[in-house]
Amino acid sequence: MGETESNHAVLMDGAPAAGGRNLGPRPMEMLLIGAGGCTSFDVITILKKSRQDVTDCYVELEAERAETEPRVFTKIHLHFVIKGHDIKPAVVEKAIKLSAEKYCSASIMLGATAAVSHDFEVIQESATTPSQV
Repeated sequence: MGETESNHAVLMDGAPAAGGRNLGPRPMEMLLIGAGGCTSFDVITILKKSRQDVTDCYVELEAERAETEPRVFTKIHLHFVIKGHDIKPAVVEKAIKLSAEKYCSASIMLGATAAVSHDFEVIQESATTPSQV
């Protein structure tokens, strides 16, 4: 169990083969989830400041780890899915680049040991789709 500075408790665990009980995500999974959350917040903020009508944003992450200890991440790929109305792909691309190179401390830190790549897709929605972001 970990407790954050903002007083949130997070349960983490390990695989039974490593002595865990499989009751929560592994610490390395939490690192990856944290990077996804960090960059998603950046991208949404930048898109909203760029007057993009975003209704949803999520990122799918894939990673590879070294085969020997300390088993750091060696490759991380982030696939962003941006939904909204009249979303401009060039603006999305710029937002992702700004997050990756300037704002997202989590993915910038992971980039010290891993090759980090990104891509994205934009799903244009009808004017009647409610916002989720």
